[in-house]
Amino acid sequence: MSVPPGSSGGAVRERVRPVRGSSRPRGASRESGTAPRRLGRASGTPWLYLAPALVVLGGLLVYPVYQLGLISFLEYTQAQVSGGEPTTFQGFGNYAELFGDDQFWRVLLATVVFAAACVVSTLAVGCALAVLLTRVRAVPRLALMLAALGAWATPAVTGSTVWLLLFDPDFGPVNRMLGLGDHSWTYGRYSAFALVLLEVVWCSFPFVMVTVYAGIRAVPAEVLEAAALDGASQWRIWRSVLAPMLRPILVVVTIQSVIWDFKVFTQIYVMTNGGGIAGQNLVLNVYAYQKAFASSQYSLGSAIGVVMLLILLAVTLVYLRLLRRQGEEL
Repeated sequence: MSVPPGSSGGAVRERVRPVRGSSRPRGASRESGTAPRRLGRASGTPWLYLAPALVVLGGLLVYPVYQLGLISFLEYTQAQVSGGEPTTFQGFGNYAELFGDDQFWRVLLATVVFAAACVVSTLAVGCALAVLLTRVRAVPRLALMLAALGAWATPAVTGSTVWLLLFDPDFGPVNRMLGLGDHSWTYGRYSAFALVLLEVVWCSFPFVMVTVYAGIRAVPAEVLEAAALDGASQWRIWRSVLAPMLRPILVVVTIQSVIWDFKVFTQIYVMTNGGGIAGQNLVLNVYAYQKAFASSQYSLGSAIGVVMLLILLAVTLVYLRLLRRQGEEL
């Protein structure tokens, strides 16, 4: 560019030189330097909002867990509860006695198998009904939702008592319709577990159904229409289209179902009268209750509680790791 006669070329160069000598304005470095400090100050704000809830949860959870772990290392029976004898430190003696008991391992295996059956059945029923909700009209959909939420809101004791009446050998309508006469469902080990499983699924599937239904409604309709136009069956659409897209939701409901079903107590205790004949229907929660309160072996009951806590913590850590991995993939 030519410089007009009489103009000062040095002034032009002075105005251009700062731009050529630096890739950004001088003030930008100061602002970029203060941005991390501002972000660091702002990062503590969420903890201020979470502080009240953390204090309440700490008081409700930390102290009971501490007492549970402490009692599991002591000799704590009815004599110590009454104040007649001082407590003595047992170390890992209670855990050694617990792990050396064959009944504990049988109950642990039964708990794992029973919880797995409950989780699989709950997910199957909940997902199937969630798909059904997307294919029925408004009135049947509303009726199914109300019935499911009614089952979900029913207290566990009430639901267990109702199911016992339905399958009662003398007055229950189920035996009459099936022609089983006076067959007792709670007498056999597997039939009693099956009866409890039905009740657990009945009161648990609404959570899965509502959650998965909400996820299905969020899937674009064009995706499902394209799969149907390609000739995919309903099962293939679920397996190849819906299930992968609903994976975060399915992980959440699966892990929560594992936690809930692993610590089932009320249904087993009410429907099998405390664990069944000769303890054939015991699960870990009922087993801990019998050790602690029926036998006054509070230390062993606390040790069982600690073992259950560690197992559920491991499941929760797996759950959090899966959520974090899925968040990184998204």
